[in-house]
Amino acid sequence: MTPLDELARRLPELVLRTSASDLEHYGRDWTRRWTPSPLAIALPSSSQEVQGIVRWANEHRVALVPSGGRTGLSGGAVAANGELVVSLEKMNRALGFDPVDRILTVQAGMALEAVHAAAQAQGLIYPVDFAARGSCSIGGNIATNAGGIRVVRYGNTREWIAGLTVVTGTGEVLELNRGLVKNSSGYDLRQLLIGAEGTLGIVVEAQLRLTDPPPASQVMLLALPSFEALMQVFAQLRARLTLSAFEFFTDRALHHVIAHGAQRPFGEEYPYYVVTEFDGDSPEAALAAFEALVEAGLAVDGAIAQSQAQAAALWRLREGITESLARHLPYKNDVSVRIGTMPAFLAEIQALLGQEYPHFEVVWFGHIGDGNLHINVLKPEAMENADFVRECGRVTALLAQVLLRHGGSISAEHGIGLVKKPYLSSTRTPAELALMRGVRRVFDPNGILNPHKLFDADGSVSVYGETA
Repeated sequence: MTPLDELARRLPELVLRTSASDLEHYGRDWTRRWTPSPLAIALPSSSQEVQGIVRWANEHRVALVPSGGRTGLSGGAVAANGELVVSLEKMNRALGFDPVDRILTVQAGMALEAVHAAAQAQGLIYPVDFAARGSCSIGGNIATNAGGIRVVRYGNTREWIAGLTVVTGTGEVLELNRGLVKNSSGYDLRQLLIGAEGTLGIVVEAQLRLTDPPPASQVMLLALPSFEALMQVFAQLRARLTLSAFEFFTDRALHHVIAHGAQRPFGEEYPYYVVTEFDGDSPEAALAAFEALVEAGLAVDGAIAQSQAQAAALWRLREGITESLARHLPYKNDVSVRIGTMPAFLAEIQALLGQEYPHFEVVWFGHIGDGNLHINVLKPEAMENADFVRECGRVTALLAQVLLRHGGSISAEHGIGLVKKPYLSSTRTPAELALMRGVRRVFDPNGILNPHKLFDADGSVSVYGETA
């Protein structure tokens, strides 16, 4: 009897898939850089089945890759070395709502868009939001501490997690924080699991804090004359309006979104754009802010949405960028620095990328209002992918050194995974890395959980106990 047969015998209700199409579909994420090669796909429908899978994996030294919507961009959900993929897509239900504490309890495989709908049914909102809302899962959001487009107002995922139920690498089930507002009883292991990319445990349930819907909002698109104006525009708008979002993109980004079906916003083309959302209780303040920017030479054109349809059209110009670039197989950097450091950082990396990528198209966009910038380098059609990735990796190493000087992070919201592992030392000191490895050994002593992601854990395993 093979180990996989033994798993099926132990958990007779567990769905296991081994077809070539399933192995390919579940074995990769949006990076498309590695050839998927999982052992099989397990689709548990309960926390007990997840616990059984982890205990079996420890006995047989089989590596596990937790899997949500696989919308990640860092290779965190890739299974390329015979791992068993543990997809939580069947664990996708809301389990209960506490109206007093305003806590919605959900299974980890629930899609973000479904969480939004469940919150709305209670007259509340779960405020974390981004373009992949229809396909990404809450478990994946927690694994990477996802941010999104309204971090300026609401913060990242970790601000909205009241409690977690987690299966550790040893098969123990932990109920962390249990929805408490105040809890000073030692280490907050809940926060440790958030952003751990499935290397410490598999999140099976989450308690999500909900909040009141914001006031009616307005959306404004601005065209900027220069890169240098960007942070000045942010400072002026933040002083005059109550911002929820402040998003930036370049003319190249707009070009690709329009080619993908969006409508051109202005009659003329401009080099830089900002889409911002803010409380709409004072339309006069928004108009005054726009006029002040024009008068100061910081904005050259603009549009304020007059309906929800127009607001959605303006947001599409920003949210449609990633999808519009997908066919070009972009190499992605997702970096962050403190907002106050952003002007100097932007100037330095603009010069660096201009020098190092003279023949590549580079598309910039990002959540500038929270210090997060996305850099997409598009692969020339005639260039071999391996050569392209190698060249981009060389430049990323230079970018990592710039981040180190500015006290930034090589990953703002997409995790480290496989892609950014070589550059983690630009963000974490040797002492921090040593402590992180130690924590990982405590939660997962046999190294079965998402091995080779974030960093290589000691004693990590591949199929049937082969040390990797």
